[in-house]
Amino acid sequence: MKLRIQNGRIIDPSQGIDTVTDLFIDNQKIVAIGDTPEGFDNADVVDASGQWVLPGLVDLAVALREPGMTQKGSIATEGRAAVSGGVTTLVCPPNTRPIVDTPAVAALIQDKADEAGMANVFPIGALTQGLEGTQLSNMVALTDAGCIAVSNHRQPMASTKVLARALEYAATHDLLVVFHPDESSLSEGGCAHEGLMSTMHGLAGIPEEAETIALMRDLLLVEKTGVRAHFARLSCAKSVEMLADAKASGLDVTADVAVHNLLLNDQLLNRFDGQYHVLPPLRSDEDRLTLIEGIKSGVITAICSDHQPHEKMAKIAPFAATEPGMANVEILLPLAMLLMDEGDLDFPTVLSCLTSGPAACFGLEAGSLSVGSFADFILFDSTVRWTWSYEGRKTKGHNSPFFDDEFVGRVAATYISGQRVYQAV
Repeated sequence: MKLRIQNGRIIDPSQGIDTVTDLFIDNQKIVAIGDTPEGFDNADVVDASGQWVLPGLVDLAVALREPGMTQKGSIATEGRAAVSGGVTTLVCPPNTRPIVDTPAVAALIQDKADEAGMANVFPIGALTQGLEGTQLSNMVALTDAGCIAVSNHRQPMASTKVLARALEYAATHDLLVVFHPDESSLSEGGCAHEGLMSTMHGLAGIPEEAETIALMRDLLLVEKTGVRAHFARLSCAKSVEMLADAKASGLDVTADVAVHNLLLNDQLLNRFDGQYHVLPPLRSDEDRLTLIEGIKSGVITAICSDHQPHEKMAKIAPFAATEPGMANVEILLPLAMLLMDEGDLDFPTVLSCLTSGPAACFGLEAGSLSVGSFADFILFDSTVRWTWSYEGRKTKGHNSPFFDDEFVGRVAATYISGQRVYQAV
């Protein structure tokens, strides 16, 4: 099918494009931008006047909850939430039930995603069997089954020796390893950033050293083994400095940050609201501002939703007893655009960190409107004011502090391989 997106403002940081023109799609791929290609006739036409035409978002952290935790969400519900937020490609973690430590589980997730017909889904495989940190998984078989990387998520390894052996194995087969730097002996039992606010409210703290000590160990092992490495959900100012030094010394590593760690800080503990219970925790405003500086400088190249849907009861408890996580995938772009309102980041930088930046981190062919690429794109109304309501949410999750907030800018339609999979009503 041929499709012409007419008169839209095409913005694609990966190509340095920001202009009002036409986008041409044929046989699921982009065939031209601007001038009509030869022989392009009998096409369906979509008038995008007044709208932005953007690359589909690439989200490196969307928990689909299936298999095993369908009371929280499913591949169908969270896939629908993702495309309603303009996410056309997503990466899901290995901590399902059962764990993604066999090719069968990886295949199940992808088959369910294909059946749902929503976003392109890439699972991460478990670094160790059962994420128990002792016996290595069959990483090659997981990769052959479609896993885009391997990780032990936030689960501790039995020892640094086991981790080193896992990284050596991954490096031998050129596999990407995703690290969630956390020294469990320091973070265990904690639920908030260790500081004045956690002390005032009697909450067990998670010191920044839980992240930075693990990060230093991991960086040293990455240097020793030569493994391809990505560091997920950084939260501390010191982590940004350490990663910047590592990159300056020639280490080829990438990193992402959750959007809520760029917008919120630990002062919100005053509300005693479990909706703000996340891991890694919301940290100080100094940490938040340094994370933003890390994006400006290119040390951090990806912003993710860290979407973790929960049922209502998971958040109805005293703060420390609630389950951590927010469900924000369908408002990822409007949330990230709030950084522009503060004057911290410009739109091309924000969009790059939601599209080509994360795609490059994981070696995905996504996040760009370049000719020859699959036609994954969104139409975005940048002026509409709207309120994200609990009743109108697409996710099955009940957990977000942003319900009833007003946003400026909303996804009007989402296309994957030239097919519309979402249309705002």
